Amino acid sequence: MLASVTDVERILTALGARQDLTDGLMSLARLANTDFENVRSSLKRGLHQKQRELAALEADAAHIRFFLPTMLSGLLQTPEYARASLGVFPGDHSQAITKRLDRQATLYNRAKRFTFILTEAAVRWQLVEAAVMAVQLGRLSSLSELPNIRLGIIPLETCVPDGPLNTFTVYDDRIATAETFGGVIMMRDPRDVAYHLELFAFFERYAVFDDEARKLLEQYTQIFRQASL
Repeated sequence: MLASVTDVERILTALGARQDLTDGLMSLARLANTDFENVRSSLKRGLHQKQRELAALEADAAHIRFFLPTMLSGLLQTPEYARASLGVFPGDHSQAITKRLDRQATLYNRAKRFTFILTEAAVRWQLVEAAVMAVQLGRLSSLSELPNIRLGIIPLETCVPDGPLNTFTVYDDRIATAETFGGVIMMRDPRDVAYHLELFAFFERYAVFDDEARKLLEQYTQIFRQASL
């Protein structure tokens, strides 16, 4: 079993290890508690395997926080949006799409809490044709009505004194993941997780929720409906 960064720190403190030795071993512990899976490896294993891993993470967490600056998470996607989001990758990903949609059942588990923070850019990024986008936004509005889901939107006109560099997800206070074009980084170091929780709380302060968020979604939906005529 992999020792956590906290465990290593406690052991070294108990042993009274020299500072230079402590610094070196702590650096190794932090490295060991950070994984990176590149896109090539995911494709080689099959994207459906990644969906299984995500389902396992979601099953073990009580509160999952998603920061989505550019695209919608798989848990929020309609089937059409899900197909389009995986369409850039070569091969048949029908299994991955099925498992992604199966994962959405966890949203209706009242024992779990979900907080989604989306930028307006993420909501309105037209990954699919306008008529399909209107349906996708309708799903977001419907999900926001669930009592265990908190869905917030950061409007473009809101002044936010920091940039949304990448998508990230925090599972309770145990694991943080960050997505890049090249792959996914998984962080277990408590300091990394705490930093992403602080980041999440920062962006959350600039988001609107509940009726205000649904009002924005309806405005965006109407824009897509008009574009589809």
